[in-house]
Amino acid sequence: MTHATATIGRDRYATHIDASGHVLTADEPETLGGADAGPAPYDLLLASLGACTAITLRMYADRKQWPLESVEVSLRLTGTAEDRRIVRTIAPKGVDAEQAARLADIAERTPVTLTLKSGIAIATSLA
Repeated sequence: MTHATATIGRDRYATHIDASGHVLTADEPETLGGADAGPAPYDLLLASLGACTAITLRMYADRKQWPLESVEVSLRLTGTAEDRRIVRTIAPKGVDAEQAARLADIAERTPVTLTLKSGIAIATSLA
């Protein structure tokens, strides 16, 4: 199963992340006291959804042997804590309108999309 570790020291707010052996840094922008050394947590959330969407659509098009040249997934987090939402725009290239519509339909059922839409339990404990 998937595994990630996030470690922060005294640096404000640079966080070292090891995600299944892939290392990256998260941080907050300077306006929030960070050094902008990496994407902020919500940026990483959107990146995860975007990557899952793009990968799933590529897999689907490949399986159908469609001429999908590329797909760009643009994401924005909008609203306040009470009405927060993600706006996702998909721009496939190389497919016809019917295929593009099918890709948009498939995007609604990617693994990360379904997880975010249904919510997920988080169990927290001390080590």
